[in-house]
Amino acid sequence: MLRITVAQINPTVGDFAGNLALMRAAAEAAQRDGAELVVFPELSLTGYYPGDLLDEPAFLAAVDAALAELLAASRATPGLNWVIGAPTRRDGPGKPLFNSLLVIADGAVRLQYAKQLLPTYNIFDERRHFEPGPDANRVLRIGPWRIGFLICEDGWNDDGRDYVVNPFQRLAEAAPDLIVSINASPSNIGKREQRHRLFAAASRRHDLPLLYVNQVGGQDQLVFDGASFAVTPQDGVVFEARRFADDIRTLGFDGARFAAADGDALPTVDPAGLPVMAFYRQQIVLGLKDYARRCGFSRAVVGCSGGIDSALTLALAAEALGADNVTAITMPSRFSSAGSVDDSVTLCRNLGVQLITHPIRDMVDAYAGGFATAFGAPLAGLPLENLQARVRGTVLMEYSNNYGHLLLTTGNKSEISVGYCTLYGDTNGGLGLIGDLYKTEVFALSRHLNEAAGREIIPAAIIDKEPSAELAPDQRDTDSLPPYPVLDALLKVLVEGPRLGQDERAAVEAEYERLTASAEGAALVARIRGLIARNEYKRRQAPPILRLRARAFGSGRQMPIAARHLF
Repeated sequence: MLRITVAQINPTVGDFAGNLALMRAAAEAAQRDGAELVVFPELSLTGYYPGDLLDEPAFLAAVDAALAELLAASRATPGLNWVIGAPTRRDGPGKPLFNSLLVIADGAVRLQYAKQLLPTYNIFDERRHFEPGPDANRVLRIGPWRIGFLICEDGWNDDGRDYVVNPFQRLAEAAPDLIVSINASPSNIGKREQRHRLFAAASRRHDLPLLYVNQVGGQDQLVFDGASFAVTPQDGVVFEARRFADDIRTLGFDGARFAAADGDALPTVDPAGLPVMAFYRQQIVLGLKDYARRCGFSRAVVGCSGGIDSALTLALAAEALGADNVTAITMPSRFSSAGSVDDSVTLCRNLGVQLITHPIRDMVDAYAGGFATAFGAPLAGLPLENLQARVRGTVLMEYSNNYGHLLLTTGNKSEISVGYCTLYGDTNGGLGLIGDLYKTEVFALSRHLNEAAGREIIPAAIIDKEPSAELAPDQRDTDSLPPYPVLDALLKVLVEGPRLGQDERAAVEAEYERLTASAEGAALVARIRGLIARNEYKRRQAPPILRLRARAFGSGRQMPIAARHLF
């Protein structure tokens, strides 16, 4: 029986010493388990994705040094084959870079394979830095077994259609006993199930077992969920590693089936996976943990308005970083309701988070008075509303600068889509936790947190109150926007479109068609389209947003600011 260790690790981009330490520890565990093969994720040596660091000579020199160190480390695990991901160069410095898979053992490279399909869609831009690899030998004999190797995207062209380049098909023609695929596959809602469907179908089509090893952890706006898995032609997905956590697991493979390291049967894999709200929660919590850790933050600060968005952001931050490491600041103005202030107190008491009160009325009056004196006109209406948000944003940035806290912005996807936010005000911050959640999902996730805790973490008064920015007398969000269930259905079609999951797309497209059937509804759709287009400049200046859905703002949706839109 071939013993294979799945090394689902959490590498950091550019942290060669840290990544090498993770790889050494996994290899040592593999050797203790008697494994012949230890498999790491794509670009595990550098972390995924290095971006334009790959253009830096010093970075590439560090890659070379780390590879040499890794080769030396492999001598300490005789007989163990390390399957790693790293950038390589053809024929030395100045030559094209490849996104490569290397099999190393006993201080030598036994196999080298360069990724052929380089994704350039959605969040990916690998063709910017790498050249496609040649259709080279990707099969290695380990004992009696012939193992074939792929890198991430190379396996995604095998869906039954006729492609010019299909590395999976070419590898299958070599008739290996097992295919091993190394991956850095970012997580979004429905992605795990998509992987399972695609690779289980390919396994059946070619009558080949497959092991898929994925990265875990948060890197900038991306979160990798791990969830490495094994499939067989007969049984589909038979093994799955932990989601949203490191996992080092040794499996047995007998040429047809996978088993636990001790030979026992593997636990049954739940095809349903996590419920949607549980998925959102875990993805956000891991994303914040790693973002803060990698950027050197141990504490966070959040502006606490008494509204649902800041309440959910605070609750998620407290879960990720610990309540003692989160500070809330409430900044009442003349338009803040007593209920909102009281709700902030209750929320922070429930969470165990420190709440600091910093009234802004005098500051707003001073700014407004100075404006009137200098420019001969009083501030009123929208400029006065925005001034309040900007004063709050300034206070939060002052606190962040002074105490070294990471400021978390609290905007949701509905408001960010249509520009219902104040640039240099509530858009201030270093990271957005809920910027890929629509407003209706913000409410749903808040209820989920309460249900999961079995108590009221986010007060019902916050969940049940009508949304309001509280920047003007008796203000309600519906003064400026359609009801959020209607708005969110439109936004899902207009922003995400075909990237929605099948069930979700059917529901929102039905609402979209109902609205556009009337002149009034068509006018509303046209207005929302215009708001989305006109507010690209705000989104371009906003902090990074943790990606939860297939099309998130940021690198996953690249729109021009200065353009004449055809609608």
